[in-house]
Amino acid sequence: MDGNAGANDAKGQPGQPARASRGVQSVDVAARVLQALARARRPLGPGDLATLAGLPPAQAHPYLVSLTRLGLLKRDPMSGDYAPGPMTLRLALLHLENDPAYRAAVPRVVTFARETGFCVAICTSAPQGPVVVHFERAAFPLHVNLHVGSVMSLTTTSTGRAFCAFTPGERWPQAWHEQMPDVDGERKRFDALLDETREHGLSRSVNTPSPSVSSLCAPVFDASGRLRLALTAIGPTAALDVAWDGAAANALRATASAIASHIDVAGHDTEPLA
Repeated sequence: MDGNAGANDAKGQPGQPARASRGVQSVDVAARVLQALARARRPLGPGDLATLAGLPPAQAHPYLVSLTRLGLLKRDPMSGDYAPGPMTLRLALLHLENDPAYRAAVPRVVTFARETGFCVAICTSAPQGPVVVHFERAAFPLHVNLHVGSVMSLTTTSTGRAFCAFTPGERWPQAWHEQMPDVDGERKRFDALLDETREHGLSRSVNTPSPSVSSLCAPVFDASGRLRLALTAIGPTAALDVAWDGAAANALRATASAIASHIDVAGHDTEPLA
């Protein structure tokens, strides 16, 4: 038997496209269960989860048992609903910690918060909208209910407007329709705010969505121009200067630019961090 037969199976014959590597069917089915839960973005009962995964309930049951044993799912003992488990969280955190944009952002955000006194949220894109993945508290007392995992409104926060301004609109179909009904020209007014955000490379909110609290949000792009993160500086309205060319805005832009300089088109670090 030809010793290269296995290699030929994987690579294909010369002049022919390579064949996809063969996987494990049961793992592929388990992934369908996890994908169904991720799409739903809420805990699901076993019947609903099976339906969304395209499986008969009897077939889905052993997958739910195994995924729960592995910690990829957890089951609420009262409702019986399934939600992401602790292993899923650990894998998500590992993915985040190895993202070059996030790694470059954290120390610079810490410095920004220390030097300005304002809180800073690092946000990234999730199916339901921008989500906070790091929240750096600072000197100014701030009464806002923000923490890692908070999802930012697309329409009422500077963070949401930055993501809407610098990513394709089709990225947010479900969240958009829930938050922005086209009533009395509201969509036109919002589009004007997005144009303003693109013009200044920055978005801002004054006394919204929390009274007496304002924010500025700067996008972080990679070398291809793709939005990777957004940095949101948050502070008391009386203390945070939200002028487009003010000290806070310029410092936030400079921080975003410094982070962007550390990631290339492929998303790799351009230089190691100390």
